[in-house]
Amino acid sequence: MNPTDLRKADAVEVVLGQGAKPGGGGMLLGQKISDRVAGRRTLPAGIDQRSACRHPDWTGPDDLAIKITELREITDWEKPIYVKVGATRTYYDVKLAVAAGADVVVVDGMQGGTAATQDVFIEHVGIPTLAAIPPGRRGPAGARPAPPRRPADRLRGIRTGADVAKAIALGADAVAIGTAALIALGDNSPEYAAEYEALGSAAGFYDDFQDGRDPAGITTQDPELAARLDPVGAGKQLANYLRVLTMEAQTIARACGKSHVQHLEPEDIVALAIEAAMARVPLAGTDWIPGREHRA
Repeated sequence: MNPTDLRKADAVEVVLGQGAKPGGGGMLLGQKISDRVAGRRTLPAGIDQRSACRHPDWTGPDDLAIKITELREITDWEKPIYVKVGATRTYYDVKLAVAAGADVVVVDGMQGGTAATQDVFIEHVGIPTLAAIPPGRRGPAGARPAPPRRPADRLRGIRTGADVAKAIALGADAVAIGTAALIALGDNSPEYAAEYEALGSAAGFYDDFQDGRDPAGITTQDPELAARLDPVGAGKQLANYLRVLTMEAQTIARACGKSHVQHLEPEDIVALAIEAAMARVPLAGTDWIPGREHRA
C-alpha cells in the first residue's frame, strides 16, 4: 500500500469479497505479472500468486474500522472509503460495513467479476445483483438504515439502462459497470473472431478476461496485444454506450411518470417470474412476494 498512490486516487476501495466468488480466493497468473506489474505490486515477475480469500489486516468489523481510520489518516481525510462485499448476506454485511465507517458500500452480485473462479462458484455461490439490494437497504422492522453517513449502495453486474432503472428503484443510489464497459471499448469484436476461436471461445462469448490473452488488447499485460487498442476510438465508443445507458434509464423513469431516475421506487416494478420475485417485488398481477402470505 503506497500512501502516495492512495492520495492520488479519487476514492479508496476495500475489497472484502467479489460477486463471482464470495468467500473464495483466486490466483493471479504469472503470465500477467510483467516487469511493469511486478514493479508496481512488489511481486516476482512471471510467478503465479495466490490471492487469499481474506486480508491479514482484518479478521472482523473492529479490525476493518481500524483499517478505514488508517486509510483516512493517510489520505488526510479527503478521500471517500468504499467497502465492497460479495452479495450473500447483504443485510448483515452492509450493516457491519456502515458500522466500520464506510462512506460507500459496493454490493457485487454474482454476475460481477471476470469469472476467475471454479464453475461450482460461478453457478452456485452468491446471489444476483438485484436480489441483493433490498436486504442491504433494510434495517430493523423493515426500515432503511440511517447511520450518520448513509452509504450509497453501488451495484455491479449492470448491462443496460433497464438494469440501472431496476437497481435504483430497489434502493441503490448508484451503479457501477465493468464487463459492459469492456464490450463497449471493443472487446469481443468480430474482427478477432479467429483468435477468439483459437482460445476456445468465440466473438461475443469470450469472457476469460482474467487470462491476460485478450485479443482486443484490453484486459492484457502483453504489450503486442495492448498495442491493438485505439484509446481514442475506444473512448468514443464507451462514451456513446454510457449516453445510451443513461437515456434508457431516463426513458423508463419517464414511462413511470417520474421526472428523475432517482425518483424510481419499488412500487414502480413487478416480477414477471417467481425467480425474479426473489428481489422482493410482487409477482405481476398480484401483491404476492415469495416467502410472504399470498393474497389475490
